[in-house]
Amino acid sequence: MRTSRREFVKWVTASGIALSLSRVALAEEPGFAARETLPGRQRWNPAATGAGRIDGVAKVTGAKLYAADFRAADLPGWPQATSHAMLIRAADATHVYEGLDLSHLSGALKPAMMVTAADLARTGVRVPEFYAGDLLCPVGKTPLYLGQPVALLIFQDFDAFDQARLALRDAAVLKFGKETGPVKMPNYGQFRFTRVAGPTPDAPDVYSPVKNGWVSPGRFEDSGRPIWARLPIPSGQDYAEAASYGEKIRAELAGNNPALLVLDREFETQSVDPMFLEPESGLAWYDARRKNLELVVGVQSPYEAAESVAYLLGNAQAAFKPARINNNFAYCGGGFGGRDHTPFALYVALAAMFFPNRPVRLANNRFEQFQSGIKRHAFKMRTRIGVDRTTGKMVAFAADHALDGGGLANFSAQVATVGANAALGIYYVPKVDVTTYAFHSRGVTAGSMRGYGTLQTMTALEVLVDEICTALPLDPIEFRRRNALAAGGRTMAGNPYIVSIRTPEILDKLEQHPIWKERAEQKARGRQAGILVGTGIACATKDYGTGGDGVLGSVEIDPEGRITIHCDYVEMGTGIGTAVANRVAAHLGSVADEIALAQVDTFGPLALVTSGDSYTISQKTQDAAARNPRWVPAISTASTASIGAHVGTHAAAEAARVIFRFGLWPAALELWRIAPNDPKANQWETARWKNGQLVMPGLPPLALPAVAAKAHARNGVTGAMAHAFNRWAWSQATFALAGQAWTADIDALAVRRGAGKYVRIDRSNVKFPPTDFNRIGQSYTSQCGHVMRIEIDRATGALRIAKAYSVLECGQALVPELVIGQAQGGFAMSVGYTLLEMLPLYEDGPGNGTWNLGQYIVARGSDLPLRDLEVEVLPPVDENERPKGIAEVVMVPVAPALLNAIYDATGHRFQSLPVTQAMIKGVLK
Repeated sequence: MRTSRREFVKWVTASGIALSLSRVALAEEPGFAARETLPGRQRWNPAATGAGRIDGVAKVTGAKLYAADFRAADLPGWPQATSHAMLIRAADATHVYEGLDLSHLSGALKPAMMVTAADLARTGVRVPEFYAGDLLCPVGKTPLYLGQPVALLIFQDFDAFDQARLALRDAAVLKFGKETGPVKMPNYGQFRFTRVAGPTPDAPDVYSPVKNGWVSPGRFEDSGRPIWARLPIPSGQDYAEAASYGEKIRAELAGNNPALLVLDREFETQSVDPMFLEPESGLAWYDARRKNLELVVGVQSPYEAAESVAYLLGNAQAAFKPARINNNFAYCGGGFGGRDHTPFALYVALAAMFFPNRPVRLANNRFEQFQSGIKRHAFKMRTRIGVDRTTGKMVAFAADHALDGGGLANFSAQVATVGANAALGIYYVPKVDVTTYAFHSRGVTAGSMRGYGTLQTMTALEVLVDEICTALPLDPIEFRRRNALAAGGRTMAGNPYIVSIRTPEILDKLEQHPIWKERAEQKARGRQAGILVGTGIACATKDYGTGGDGVLGSVEIDPEGRITIHCDYVEMGTGIGTAVANRVAAHLGSVADEIALAQVDTFGPLALVTSGDSYTISQKTQDAAARNPRWVPAISTASTASIGAHVGTHAAAEAARVIFRFGLWPAALELWRIAPNDPKANQWETARWKNGQLVMPGLPPLALPAVAAKAHARNGVTGAMAHAFNRWAWSQATFALAGQAWTADIDALAVRRGAGKYVRIDRSNVKFPPTDFNRIGQSYTSQCGHVMRIEIDRATGALRIAKAYSVLECGQALVPELVIGQAQGGFAMSVGYTLLEMLPLYEDGPGNGTWNLGQYIVARGSDLPLRDLEVEVLPPVDENERPKGIAEVVMVPVAPALLNAIYDATGHRFQSLPVTQAMIKGVLK
């Protein structure tokens, strides 16, 4: 459930809490203003040379950037001493919790404060709806999940905290009583996606989610598993219609038609950890005299974290209700989805409120991060595909998915729907029926993680496609060509993509690559050397965007031509600061001197409000709300790597366009002495920046500082801030600027003239994407193909990746080096996922608190082809193609390509992950 800004404002107004948000950066500087920006004015900016990142120097020189870096003494105005807190978590979720025995902590090791569920209830603390469940398990209840916190202990100083942590590490401090078995909870979501195409590609669908809406079954077995069959009951007619079509598709696949090749396979994927380098950490200080709460945290969703903390404390007793909360958001030391909507910030805030006047640090060590951090969903899948033996085309597809969501809902329902809508990958099939459900379990909470369900479903798909090619038989690349979704073709939801589809080019690249062309020769070479050699191929497409993305950005230019950018997106290793700087530079001629990320409260002049849920709002309600010129469907949403270039840079880029058109361009005309009525005055779109100079044919080049100075002198637009919303298409509105109607892909705009203040420009003709677009599974997508050659030692089963090649498309590459880096990182993560990483789901898994990197093996340099991974990025289709999101798609085809290579080498198809060395050895003869 997303909390609206309007609802949040009501909470704040009712409770008297004032809220602000900012980003922490370099602690060596005296104040927040200087720390919030990188690289900072007068500092060397490697991004300006095209050879580095705006945050590169700070990171490689060890500057304090991450939440884990900070102590109270690093922050101006804070007390010097830092106290420390720890969460005690339950490693049992089948017995009643009866209390805590801290007798192991005596004397100086006793905590200065212990917070329990009873204390939270006594003080009036509320749990935000997204995190529904007890923040601390009460005495007398069975823990909802393994790793659920039961108490928060706070220590005055680090020595006591550190010794207490060691004393408690192996001690049995939790008391449990009656065995109840795991707590039963409703499923997090269940959906059926069915499509029956019309008789021709251009004909309307007979049935589809876009045409008929999304449906869910309303009946369940005692186990909680949905009853997918159509039932003879009068209610639920929408679901019954989908079920009827779905059952016909399944009957066709089960009909033993000799003209069809039908394969029916099961596939399982495991739970894994995001394993970002910096475990979750936070620092907070509640000044009781001023009733001011300061927070320093690193999250992917700062706006949500701020709202959640305000809701948490908004109805508390007076001593536990701050008048003001100042949220400072640090750089994230990796995210991969695991810091998106994490409850960790809530516990940081509670630590400070229950230990007033002393800054308190709460920081997971790696044991605790494994025990509590968000995990990737384990999937169980069954897939049936029917292929016409004559044409080699897929004619029908059915699949069933079950996701273990763990203890809290998080984004389990959304992961289920995204994975289901991705179940067809790059292919077109006219008849499709996919069921999916995410269920509660006592496992550690699963949620958002890189790939978001598509890694699981497309791995199962591409492995099955490879088996189909063997069974027909048909060349694997030719089969993919015949079945690839064409530009303009409909997805399984029933809508076409609205971006370029470049699958044919990617398949051509794979086919022409030496790894593929030389596969028979290399296999023969391996036989002579006594080594098993295999070559595998896979191709994937991955959506980017959530269908409800809000983004904020502002850009300013001073009289010397120095540029400042503010953006609400979060840096988590992706280089978003450099990306937004480069995108703005395309409009303003220079890389920014100052960039502040994770900003939310710097956009006050826009005076935005929102209401409802952008995913469930009706068209009538949206139309009514949009009459308010300050209303938007969502103000600011979570940052993810896959939409950083597409969404995260968009508002700043649009702001930069406004500055150029209504500030720099009129200034340039004046410098060129071109009259406003001259035809050349309207040719601003043909102007180009080259080496910091504005260039037009037949006119002298103009240096940016000169143009900027003139823009200020004539009181032109020198600053702009904008908001945009995307529901599988951008919002659009018209704004009156300099007597002209300016229409752009934004829905809110404020401008600054000269050195003045920002003034909001009321919009007209606003067009928010229709609410029916919520039926779309995806409309933005990017493609990636992968081919690799492996070598397996017959005696040991040891696998070595000899050579690998990834080819991808990303539209306009804002920072080409970062695109390559994403592909390399995605490759490493996918190799670990396929061969190494595994977390048991329940008592033997991370929820027991004993897991660390001694048991959990991630891919290391020795597991990777460090010098033999080639990455090729296709150029954009034209100079106007916008950036695409690729951070997730680059890892998706690696897993099935590796599995297909293992089959090619061994003759055995593995149907579960990970495929370990021991498993490979076990199938070798």
